[in-house]
Amino acid sequence: MLSRNLTIDVYRGFVMLLMMAEVLRLPRLARDYPGNPILDFLAFHQSHVPWEGLSLHDMIQPSFSFLVGVALPYSLASGKKLFRHALWRALVLVAMGIFLRSMSSPQTNFTFEDTLTQIGLGYPALFLLGRTKPRTQWISFGLILFFYWLAWAIYPIPGASFAAHWFKADNLGVAFDAWFLNLFPRPTLFVANSGGYGTLSFIPTLGTMILGLIAGQWLRATRELAIYLKTAAVLLAAGLLLQFTGLCPIVKRIWTPAWTLFSGGICFLFLVGFRYVLEIKGKTRWAFPLIVIGMNSMAAYWIAHVLPSFLASTLKIHLGLYLPVAAIGPPLILAMEWWLLYWMYQRKLFLRV
Repeated sequence: MLSRNLTIDVYRGFVMLLMMAEVLRLPRLARDYPGNPILDFLAFHQSHVPWEGLSLHDMIQPSFSFLVGVALPYSLASGKKLFRHALWRALVLVAMGIFLRSMSSPQTNFTFEDTLTQIGLGYPALFLLGRTKPRTQWISFGLILFFYWLAWAIYPIPGASFAAHWFKADNLGVAFDAWFLNLFPRPTLFVANSGGYGTLSFIPTLGTMILGLIAGQWLRATRELAIYLKTAAVLLAAGLLLQFTGLCPIVKRIWTPAWTLFSGGICFLFLVGFRYVLEIKGKTRWAFPLIVIGMNSMAAYWIAHVLPSFLASTLKIHLGLYLPVAAIGPPLILAMEWWLLYWMYQRKLFLRV
């Protein structure tokens, strides 16, 4: 169990637990019991912010993407990963994301903003960068963010202020998807994503994965914690500078360069925090529930998206007359999801791509 990198597994398990815990529906609970500051706090951090800023829930996708980069140096070190495998993995991830987004659609919903799809679109480039020197990786990271920012900044929005380039209604991402997504068969014309999400976010998401790649190389080399903290401080400061100068807001939904920097800094802090507790202080016993999830993160991703509605209806059908299912159902569903992962863990059944 501990032959893998414990920090990666625990951090990944923490992220996937946040996703699985959506079944608790804390925002709805806060609405049912208004004025409770604890519920309001928990509800905020289990919701995505409307546009600028972030909550803990907003850190799920960047953390998952960051950890893909962190894990890559370990895969490359095994000497078994070839570029054709990277292409195959990318294709599978894209297809899985489209499949999950199509579960409630009358036909295949060709959309590319799902976490798995976004990772898949950038993974081949990440794989190639994994075989380059750190200097090349940092330069690539900077160029990706700069030219992505420039493309959005110069996109023509007649009569609008500079800040309008990052608004939800009309921006480069919306214009691209209005063209690109309508190339695929769909029941109605695609106009815009209601949440503001877009296909082009895979480009700065690649930047997040590059940060993870660099962190993973340091993790394998057992670098001191100071370098993680310094990097986090620089990334956080750069993101805030872009936000407060008005050059680029921190917006997760369109994955702005400022968001890449700021969320990347937080990812470094999470990584160093888990590493300090687990590897330096040696406190590992508490982390077992997260290890169970983190070692099977792909299965956890599917479970979080597929099982809750089935389990909820099953509990209502068979136990609705005997138990207050509406009250105990959500935490019971979460416990059942973890138990399924534990069952797989005991039998060494791990879903890999």
